[in-house]
Amino acid sequence: MGLRKILDSFNYAVAGVVYAVKTQRNMRIHLTAALLVLGLGLYIPVSSRDLLLIFFAITLVIMAELFNTAIEAVVDLCVQEFHPLAKIAKNVAAGAVLMTALNSLVVAYIIFYPRLEGSSFNLGARVKATPLSVTMIALLLVMVLVTIGKAITSKGTYVKGGMPSGHTAVAFAGCTALALYTGSALVASIALVIALLVAHSRLDAQVHSLLEVVAGALLGILATMVVFKLAGW
Repeated sequence: MGLRKILDSFNYAVAGVVYAVKTQRNMRIHLTAALLVLGLGLYIPVSSRDLLLIFFAITLVIMAELFNTAIEAVVDLCVQEFHPLAKIAKNVAAGAVLMTALNSLVVAYIIFYPRLEGSSFNLGARVKATPLSVTMIALLLVMVLVTIGKAITSKGTYVKGGMPSGHTAVAFAGCTALALYTGSALVASIALVIALLVAHSRLDAQVHSLLEVVAGALLGILATMVVFKLAGW
C-alpha cells in the first residue's frame, strides 16, 4: 500500500508537468529553449560542472513556470471577478519566472560565450571525451519528447498509459546508449533483453497498447542515435 501511494504521488506530479506543457505556451517555449541549449552543448566542450549548472538553470525555470501555473489556477478558482490582489499574485508569480529565465541567460552567457568565440564547431574527440554527458542529454531529450507526446495526445501520464510508453522509451534509450558507447555485442544483447522485459511488463500490466510500446521503443532508439551521431560517436 505504501509503495502504491508513492507511485500514485509520482504519477500525479508528472501529470501536473504534462498539464503545464499542454496548456502553457511559455512552458513549451522553456522546454524548446532547454533542448536548444543542450543541443548546443554537443558542439561545445562542456565540463561536468558546467553541465550541472545548465541543468540547475533549466530546472529552476521549469519549476518557476510550474509554480506560476499552480498559482494562476488557485487564483482563478478563488476569484471569479477582477481583484487587485489577484492581479498582484499573478504578476509576482510571473516575475519569479522572469527572474529564473534571466538567471538562465546569465548562466548560458558565462558558459557558452567564451567557448563560442574560438569554437570551430568541430565535434570530434572533444565530445567523445564526455560520453556520460552525451548519454544524459540523450535521456533527457527522450523524457522531454515523451512528455510532449503525452501532452499532445492528451492521454495518460508519464508513468501510466498514453502515447508513447515512457518506460519503454527510456529503457531503449539506455540500451542504445550502452550499445553505441561500448561497441560490445554482449553488453548490447544484455541491455536489449532488459529493455524488452520493460516493454513486456507494460504490455503485461495492460498499461500500454502494443502501438504505444513500439512507439516508445522507436523514440528511445532514434532520439539517442541522433544525439550520439551529433556528438561524433
